[in-house]
Amino acid sequence: MGYYDSDHNSESRSRQKGNRGGMFLAGLLGAVLGAILVIVAIPQLTNFDILPYSIQPDEDLKETDDAYHNGATQNVSVDVTTDVTKAVEKAGDSVVGITNIQSQSFWGQGEGQTQDQQAGTGSGVMYKKEGNKVYIVTNNHVIEGADQLEVTLADGTKVPAEMRGADIWTDLAVIEIDGSKIKKDDIAEFGNSDKLKAGEPVIAIGNPLGLQFSGSVTQGVVSGVERTIPVDINQDGMEDWNAEVLQTDAAINPGNSGGALINISGQLIGINSMKIAQSAVEGIGLAIPINYAQPIIEDLEQYGEVKRPAMGVTLEDVNKISAYHQQETLKLPKEINYGVMIRQTVPNSPAAQAGLQELDVITELDGEKIENVIELRKHLYNQKDVNDQMKVTFYRNGEKKEVTMKLTDESRL
Repeated sequence: MGYYDSDHNSESRSRQKGNRGGMFLAGLLGAVLGAILVIVAIPQLTNFDILPYSIQPDEDLKETDDAYHNGATQNVSVDVTTDVTKAVEKAGDSVVGITNIQSQSFWGQGEGQTQDQQAGTGSGVMYKKEGNKVYIVTNNHVIEGADQLEVTLADGTKVPAEMRGADIWTDLAVIEIDGSKIKKDDIAEFGNSDKLKAGEPVIAIGNPLGLQFSGSVTQGVVSGVERTIPVDINQDGMEDWNAEVLQTDAAINPGNSGGALINISGQLIGINSMKIAQSAVEGIGLAIPINYAQPIIEDLEQYGEVKRPAMGVTLEDVNKISAYHQQETLKLPKEINYGVMIRQTVPNSPAAQAGLQELDVITELDGEKIENVIELRKHLYNQKDVNDQMKVTFYRNGEKKEVTMKLTDESRL
């Protein structure tokens, strides 16, 4: 039988009420202190040093908020200026398009009926303004076979052009246009290609695949300097010449030929000429160094041809002659298996006047060893001028001889 103690229960209830009152006061005090801490902390956060952007004034925030909620957008224009854009801006207008127009006959139009058609397009660079004439350098293969030439300026203006001269050996040509409306600032400035270094940035400007992509810009670096590329001039399957070129990985495509390769200062340092196009090859573009091209350009502009020295001989490489004929016909010493054999001398030429004959084998020019015809031409064209004296070392019937000749103008033979 249980007992109920009323006094004991009353005391317990009193203690419980006291506990609840203490907890309430403690909670209230904590809330007040928390509010105070929040009020103190907020101003400090607004000046927090690590924030990447400064907090906008209230008006800017309101404007941004309104734009967001109203679905409004804002176009932002960024003016990006770099050394590359400056270089392109400086040189870009000097690059033009060149259209090769050829007359073609068609059946059914009657005898003598022809129609002018576009045979191809390429690029060129305006390098000189003199009076009302502007001179443009391009590649020989761009203008080859043309009956008419048309130049498209950077602003789209088309003007007729006239041929000044072309050179198949260097693949260079010069044409001229009426330059009365062309500004001096649109003329390219020559740089110094001899100072180029591998890895130096360069920019190619031209018209790849035609005028639709006129003024296209590609960027790369100088991949190599003083490269030599074998060239078959007469398409007989044999090398006739070694072109001296710059190598770059700036994209050069058909239509870029004759265009500008510029340095980061916007100066012309090469004439884009060719690329190695093989399935396993990528990024090998070639340009004619401007220092090499300049004397050629000057001759073409002034004379319509390149003034090259000549000996007046036709030649054949000794290493293409059988060992039997080297020994029995030419009677060369066994250690002489190089050089060039004279097949024929032109009457009254420097070679004939110096006493050179058929079957003589030239092994040195001015004391420089000559391995083959390409090296002979390189020495003659790159190191000698018309009317220069040249010392020739050769073998005749096994005997070593030496003569000196005075070189003449190639066009006189």
